[in-house]
Amino acid sequence: MLLELSIRNYALIDNLNLIFDGGFTILTGETGAGKSIIVGALSFILGGKAGADVIRSGTDEASVSAVIGVAKDNADARSWLAERDIALDDGKLFARRLIRASGRSSIYIQNVPQSLRDLGDCMALLFDLHGQHQHESLMRPETHRRYLDRFAGLVDEAASYNRVFSQLAEKKKLLESSEKSQWERDTRIDMLKYAVDEIAEARIRPGEMRELALESARLSGYEKLAGFVEQGAGFFCEEGASVLNLARKARSLIDSAAGIDGALGPLQKRIADLYYEAEDIAGELRFYGRGLSFDPDRLEAVETRQAKLQKLKKKYAHDNEAQTEEQLLAYAAAADAEIETLSSLDANRDRLAAEIKALEREIVARAASLTARRKEKAAALSDSIMAILTALGMAGARFAVSLEPKGEGKKVYGPWGADEIEFLISANKGEPLKELARIASGGELSRIMLAIKSVLAGPASNGPDTIETLVFDEIDTGIGGEVAVSVARYLADLSKSKQLFCISHLASIASKADNHLKVEKQNAGDRVITTVKPLEGNERKTEIARMLSGGEGEIALQHAGELLGF
Repeated sequence: MLLELSIRNYALIDNLNLIFDGGFTILTGETGAGKSIIVGALSFILGGKAGADVIRSGTDEASVSAVIGVAKDNADARSWLAERDIALDDGKLFARRLIRASGRSSIYIQNVPQSLRDLGDCMALLFDLHGQHQHESLMRPETHRRYLDRFAGLVDEAASYNRVFSQLAEKKKLLESSEKSQWERDTRIDMLKYAVDEIAEARIRPGEMRELALESARLSGYEKLAGFVEQGAGFFCEEGASVLNLARKARSLIDSAAGIDGALGPLQKRIADLYYEAEDIAGELRFYGRGLSFDPDRLEAVETRQAKLQKLKKKYAHDNEAQTEEQLLAYAAAADAEIETLSSLDANRDRLAAEIKALEREIVARAASLTARRKEKAAALSDSIMAILTALGMAGARFAVSLEPKGEGKKVYGPWGADEIEFLISANKGEPLKELARIASGGELSRIMLAIKSVLAGPASNGPDTIETLVFDEIDTGIGGEVAVSVARYLADLSKSKQLFCISHLASIASKADNHLKVEKQNAGDRVITTVKPLEGNERKTEIARMLSGGEGEIALQHAGELLGF
């Protein structure tokens, strides 16, 4: 669940901090007020593509931060974090992304640097965002497979199949290696042994490169460092107007004053503490200064060591600069393991081949079970989604869950079974079923996602949908009247189990929200900025009236009150 969103220098937003509750949150405002900017900023922190053009004019960088609550039953997200040794803070996740005018960006999850792909992978386990250009997840057949498996209660069975498939792939890889020529294996073993010996000879310690960098900076900057310390110590210790002399005089005077007025006692103690602290600092600066010395031999040794580690890093640990030493040691350990495996492959080849045949039989049986149960539920999922789409104004459309075998002419088994699963739709009566990306518009895709999520959250689903937060940007495009009322009802129902954000121009949808945010443009000096204001009571009624009629007439206000129930 999205708890907080902080936006700095993004498009027309100067500095915006938003705190969110659960349930259904609506964002409204005049056309051009900046509602899409809020969605854009949210897409940015969720891993969406963005260039330097999103940076507010006159500034050097834009940043978006989010505090996200991760539910205990969201096993996918928690597993993703655990695999990367990223710990939650009281169930909360902190994500931050910034982009500079140069186009370079930085991404952090719990203060751990991440790639853009990792950010997107993580946030995809927590959010579904649907707007004008944000339907990528709904376009991917792998997402369709997950939805069908959740509806059919096959999440655990599919995960078990996937584990067996991974074991089979690994054993096939080992067998393939064992069948290579002896010369190839010997060459590979020699190369791995050289790498292991080279890393072992270097006696690498975790954190060593950072320590060397700090020591190199200290040694190479000796003259400046010594001068700064000596000058700083002088301000504390020299005769005349030094810190210690002035503190000593001030202490004497306040001691005398406290003898006259005891009310100065607390201040007298603070001044005494200040004097002792200054005396302690002066002593530590003198001690530090006496310990400084320039050691050219040590500097040469440090730089030589840095060059050696840098060479090893380029050869064996070029993927992640933040964990260079750990990757070098991990590379050596993996190389050792591969050496042992390659050295013993001849003796194990027959055993490995037998294990592969057993796993292949298990894969065939598990895949057949998955296919049978998926076929049982595919039609039910199609019917459930179609029933809701009809209520959402897509009565002329047809929706189907396509389930076809992988491969052409022969059985093919993939990481999640032997099935090609894809959602198909015909947006207009008489048109053939086609892929979602070729048929549906942005508004239709948003309504399709609302239907899917409503089904997965309903009693017909046999598996929970663990994604907690959904964002709908243009779900009301091209609808009104009874359809809009129906969309509002499904949004409200879904918000009982999910956190929903929706941008809408329709009062019938906005009136059903639990929380109402109004997006506005305001003049700030010689600039225009986008702001967000929470609405309650009469302010909310006035905004609903504006959405109904464009003004605040008595009839519009009365109708708005009826929609809001007051």
